[in-house]
Amino acid sequence: MIYATGDTHGNFQRFAPEHFPEQAGMTKEDYMIICGDFGGVWDGGKKEERNLDWLEDRPFTTLFISGNHENFDLLRKYPTEEWNGGKIQRIRPHVIHLMRGQVFDLQGYSFFAMGGARSHDIEDGILNPKAPDFEEQYWVLRRMGARFRVNHRSWWKQELPDKSEYEEARHNLERIHYEVDYVITHCAPNSIVDILGNGGYVHDHLTGFLEEVKERAKFHYWLFGHYHDNKIIDDRFVLLWEQMVQVV
Repeated sequence: MIYATGDTHGNFQRFAPEHFPEQAGMTKEDYMIICGDFGGVWDGGKKEERNLDWLEDRPFTTLFISGNHENFDLLRKYPTEEWNGGKIQRIRPHVIHLMRGQVFDLQGYSFFAMGGARSHDIEDGILNPKAPDFEEQYWVLRRMGARFRVNHRSWWKQELPDKSEYEEARHNLERIHYEVDYVITHCAPNSIVDILGNGGYVHDHLTGFLEEVKERAKFHYWLFGHYHDNKIIDDRFVLLWEQMVQVV
């Protein structure tokens, strides 16, 4: 069995048996895919370690792609390895980061994974914690109720893929002739973004790349998170937040 869900932001209580009873019939050969904003590698503290150990103890294997709310400084410290056809990082033996631009074989089905997204809660700026007036800026913005982030504390430029990740993604898609069973992303292609936001969400390099994939690829379903809702769009695009759905 393969299930998928949306953003967890470090809170994994939806996977408790009382909320997800289907796990009683699952093994470590079955998967739960988190479509970005995993948030389980955030501060490296003891509570976080306990949460990851709890997730490791679930009867299934957890797979996740990166979102925009991840601590990329901590995430990059994990070694990379090959697994089921693509590159991964093991956070725990059965808690696995599916890296960007990779194609994986899961239970005989192909999955193209492309994490990342542009934060849409940063319109009031990114603060530099090393700036001499950082504290003043921070509290002024807080009192204003502004939407801002702090560099390397709550925001990382790595939230969007770099050139090499796009190149690897295109290479891997070309290798399979752009034919894949499932696409897993955090944000959506331009045309789907427009439907979701009624013009309220902006396009960026990643949403443009995903539009290119949408136009070129043959796929059954495309699952994504980021927009904090649960709905199906144009029959094949499945937006997930708290809902858990069986993929295969």
